[in-house]
Amino acid sequence: MATPEIKIGTRGSPLALQQSSWVKGKLADVYPHLRIELVIIKTTGDKILDVPLAAIGGKGLFVKEIEEALLDKRIDLAVHSMKDMPGDLPEGLMIGAVPVREDPRDVLISRDRLLLDGIPGQKKIGTSSLRRKAQLLHLRPDLEILSLRGNLDTRIKKMETEGLAGIILAAAGIHRMGLEDRISQYLNLDTSLPAVGQGALALEIRRDDHRLKELLTEIHDNPTALCTQAERAFLKQLQGGCQVPIAGHASIQGRQILLKGLIASLDGSTLIKDQIEGPLTDPLGLGVNLADRLFRSGGREILEQIYHPMIP
Repeated sequence: MATPEIKIGTRGSPLALQQSSWVKGKLADVYPHLRIELVIIKTTGDKILDVPLAAIGGKGLFVKEIEEALLDKRIDLAVHSMKDMPGDLPEGLMIGAVPVREDPRDVLISRDRLLLDGIPGQKKIGTSSLRRKAQLLHLRPDLEILSLRGNLDTRIKKMETEGLAGIILAAAGIHRMGLEDRISQYLNLDTSLPAVGQGALALEIRRDDHRLKELLTEIHDNPTALCTQAERAFLKQLQGGCQVPIAGHASIQGRQILLKGLIASLDGSTLIKDQIEGPLTDPLGLGVNLADRLFRSGGREILEQIYHPMIP
């Protein structure tokens, strides 16, 4: 009888490979008889590195080609960063499991180990995210925020070579790559609310692959799944993508889910926040309700201006 085999599709960046190797190791611990192979797939987001993500447009920049390989049965399982996942999945695919979440916060890595409020005005800060840029400008309009892309090592090197005072990154990636000693400051949720799904992984499979779905239950974390369901429902209701400064984070408080959400203007001058609590049994309804509340509180005008700017 042939040894069961699972092919895991992944991007080729060091962080993506680290995340996929982590999943491979977790599965191997539980099922030592499995043969598990990593298959590297280059995505659109990996091919275009000299343009800000928001300018490329569209959704699924880092997942589309991997999902095509999944549908074509070239791979059996895809490991994604949850924050890269569009609100709607292709027909025939599903999120088969969500492992336990890493730290969802943003962090500051600064050249001189300064905290955010200690960085002098007019200094340059790098980030790849409009969400981070808007929140940072709201707090520190005196700073210059530059678009910065590339893997973690590349961004850290650019801080040195391009004269940046600091860069803002996701704590999860820094932790997974073992670079915690570079962190100057963890930004609390009031300072920088994370991207929807930040710190979580999405293990995507074919909907009809019942055997693999059963295997993945051993590395599934239900609290993380509930929180990311609420966050993704919030984002989907707002029809948000990487070109819009939207943030959302859910946590479990006793028998309730606490969901925080944010919509900001591109320049950070207007920032709308709210939060909502609800039962663990209805994460999707919670996300939709919070999105509708923010929409009514001024979010509609912000989103309309971003999606359909007035012609001067």
